[in-house]
Amino acid sequence: MRGVSLLLPSIFLAAVLLLRQRCGVEAGGGFMRTNGHRFNVDGYPFFANGFNAYWLMCLGSDPSQRDKVSNAFREASGHGLTVARTWAFNDGGPNPLQSSPGSYNEQMFKGLDFVVSEARRYKIRLILSLVNNYENFGGKKQYVQWARSQGQNIGSDDEFFTNPLVKSYYKNHVKAVLTRTNTITGVAYRDDPTIFAWELMNEPRCPSDTSGKTIQSWITEMAAHVKSIDGNHLLEAGLEGFYGPSSAQMNRVNPGFQVGTDFISNNQIPGIDFATLHSYPDQWLSNTNDQQQLAFLNTWLDTHIRDARNILKKPIFLTEFGKSWKDPGYSDSQRNAMFNIVYGKIYRSARSGGATGGGLFWQLLTEGMDTFKDGYEIVLGQDPSTTNVITSQSRKLRYLGKLYARMRNVVRMNKAKEIRRKQRLDASRGKDVGN
Repeated sequence: MRGVSLLLPSIFLAAVLLLRQRCGVEAGGGFMRTNGHRFNVDGYPFFANGFNAYWLMCLGSDPSQRDKVSNAFREASGHGLTVARTWAFNDGGPNPLQSSPGSYNEQMFKGLDFVVSEARRYKIRLILSLVNNYENFGGKKQYVQWARSQGQNIGSDDEFFTNPLVKSYYKNHVKAVLTRTNTITGVAYRDDPTIFAWELMNEPRCPSDTSGKTIQSWITEMAAHVKSIDGNHLLEAGLEGFYGPSSAQMNRVNPGFQVGTDFISNNQIPGIDFATLHSYPDQWLSNTNDQQQLAFLNTWLDTHIRDARNILKKPIFLTEFGKSWKDPGYSDSQRNAMFNIVYGKIYRSARSGGATGGGLFWQLLTEGMDTFKDGYEIVLGQDPSTTNVITSQSRKLRYLGKLYARMRNVVRMNKAKEIRRKQRLDASRGKDVGN
């Protein structure tokens, strides 16, 4: 791609002006699509730098806190961030979205409506996750408890993936969210291109079956269910990226444990449109030093990026990564080094025609949210060195998207010129024959 930049001076001004409206790296336009191992919008390439903010719906449901949602989107947009991942679930417990199977808190749902409308306002696309693997916000444990209260004999929370009643609860929740009509925009969620993709589950794990077959069956069934309701949006499974028995990479790349998922076979399911990857070396390899964790990170990213392109032949999105200031010996330079490695891998893959579409750091907060701090939080502007790293990546991906789009427009214009040239030539030949 280095030689491509030499073409830029010869690009037509009209194409450049068109790109300001049509470049796919910016939010807006039609639904997200995949073309082989690349993302595109309206036929133009899409690369994104973004963030996680699981808390958006909860604060959006409280009118006195909604300004934090707006501030987060405004600050993110100002630093070139164009995709946010957040929860479309809160099952049981205080202030739930779903208080019991099929029973919804309208005020919380209106909070999600507000999140979607504000994301649209700031041209940020959303990845909405539909249930949690963990107990936070209810998760699979809450679904299992609901089924037990109906007399189901369930021994393990992992039966979330196999119990027919539990699966029916989940399917009903999927339908409730996807068919929801936004009370602010008036647009049904399944018809709103503000939504980048649906996520089946945040970090699905089934440690009782390390073969990956239980998760494989569940993803297959639920992907088909989602697609039967919504054919507009992309779908991903929410996987962290751990390899399973179907891959020779399992023992070499995994961080020493298995969770019942299989990066290759789980993502080969036809209804799954792109692969996802999480990366937390500081958690997974907590007894190692920073350099060892970075070495793991390099291998982890390289292997998945390569396998997404060569084996899966689908795009891949790094949907969670970060480094905690609670780690022993932490420094901002360590976090910046990690971010630079991640961002460098993403950019080089995208620039060379690889499968990587972007990355979402964990997590974005705004001012006045101290109780949400988990060690990984970033408040743009309060962390100037890391903010600069993030903004630089946004800028690079934006320019890369424009470059690809310019190349495509030049090809289109040249084809159009060739067609017109042949038409004129044919017309001229016709006159000669007539004479």
